[in-house]
Amino acid sequence: MTASETRPFTAVRSFPSGFLWGTATAAYQIEGAAGEDGRTPSIWDTFSHTPGKVFEGHTGDVAVDHYHRFTEDVRMMSELGLGAYRFSVSWSRVQPTGRGPAVQKGLDFYRRLVDELLAAGIEPSLTLYHWDLPQHLEDAGGWPERATAERFAEYAGLVAGALGDRVERWTTLNEPWCSAFLGYGSGVHAPGRTDPVAALRAAHHLNLGHGLAVQALRAALPGGGRLAVSLNLHEVRPLGPSPADADAARRIDAVGNRIWLGPMLEGAYPADLFADTAHLTDWSFVRDGDTATVHQPLDLLAVNYYTPTVVSHVAEGDRKPQDDGHGNSEHSPWPGADRVAFHRAPGERTAMGWPVDPSALYDLLTRTAARYPGLPLLVSENGAAYEDEVGPDGTVHDPERAAYVHAHLGAVHRAIADGVDVRGYFLWSLLDNFEWSYGYAKRFGAIHVDYGTLRRTPKSSAHWYSRVARTGELRAPGAQ
Repeated sequence: MTASETRPFTAVRSFPSGFLWGTATAAYQIEGAAGEDGRTPSIWDTFSHTPGKVFEGHTGDVAVDHYHRFTEDVRMMSELGLGAYRFSVSWSRVQPTGRGPAVQKGLDFYRRLVDELLAAGIEPSLTLYHWDLPQHLEDAGGWPERATAERFAEYAGLVAGALGDRVERWTTLNEPWCSAFLGYGSGVHAPGRTDPVAALRAAHHLNLGHGLAVQALRAALPGGGRLAVSLNLHEVRPLGPSPADADAARRIDAVGNRIWLGPMLEGAYPADLFADTAHLTDWSFVRDGDTATVHQPLDLLAVNYYTPTVVSHVAEGDRKPQDDGHGNSEHSPWPGADRVAFHRAPGERTAMGWPVDPSALYDLLTRTAARYPGLPLLVSENGAAYEDEVGPDGTVHDPERAAYVHAHLGAVHRAIADGVDVRGYFLWSLLDNFEWSYGYAKRFGAIHVDYGTLRRTPKSSAHWYSRVARTGELRAPGAQ
């Protein structure tokens, strides 16, 4: 699929029977109730309360108050005809210190949420970790320490014991690349550390935590459940045809993609990753047997996609563009890639400044499927931020978002037609929410939230997506 093939489709396209249509959220971005029912601070509570870390000092203390309004939110999902809802569990709400017994009030919230979803005919899809490490564990060293992986497996077992009788679909980690390299490398995400070696250590222990958690889930879940990990795989493209640009793309593929795919799906780290980062670490924190632990059978590979990654080689001493779309920092989130420059493709962009390119989603799905045949795929996040406004009549008209989702669903449909086993699509996000270091300045939601009153209003894109989800037919926005 080339850029010229991203023009709007007019034909009606049908998705396979049983294709899963859903939306996704994350606990810290929507729940609020930051200090209620035994919950203690996570690294995002600490980070957002640190001056200068988040836009205009915004925090998730209240967020969109999903903790108290979840019944309304589930009702709106049901009215939109959604078949699935992907949410994350707040680790520090369930296990305030990251160790020891669970707090039942914390688990009770998720029990009520899951029961409400099931009563509405919506399949719950649970993510154990979406970036909100208990601050107690960060104080003990965080993800760069092996003990955090072990604590994560214990936490997974607690949640599975409480919800395994009613939740079948489980995801261990969401976007561990962001946790490791934005949290410990560039410092633009919590906990805000800027140490490339700590970032690489964190990456390994996230991998290890994933493997240990899969083992814990398999042991605790009736029938083993359906297990996945959600990776923001980078569709890396060299800027030009030179061998140097191709090597730049290889480096980013190694530290962006294969650092996860290698141990998780192949049982080994890529040798070129070790070579690229040898000046930083000897990787002695990888112990004998670790990669075998990481390499656990999965039922699905979940993929998050928003925009492609375009790179080139830059000679030492030359200006190096760092327009990678991952926030501004003097510290790179790409260890081993000091001579790699990042570029944003020309053309339409979202409010995040990210180029709109559905062809890259098609390429990502087909490439991943070719590398791992027999492993079903799921698009666990895809969506866009735009400058949404409430009109005089109280409605929110967002044709740009509907066009974005339409084009990307077209890419998913083409991948399926070409033989890729894609099982579902989760729109990011259900609600406007706390967008990490951007605070409340960026709106990704299908449902508009007035942050003063917390009133929810489905946008026009939500109504369009509802028709797609109800019928399984992809029609252009505005088509009958």
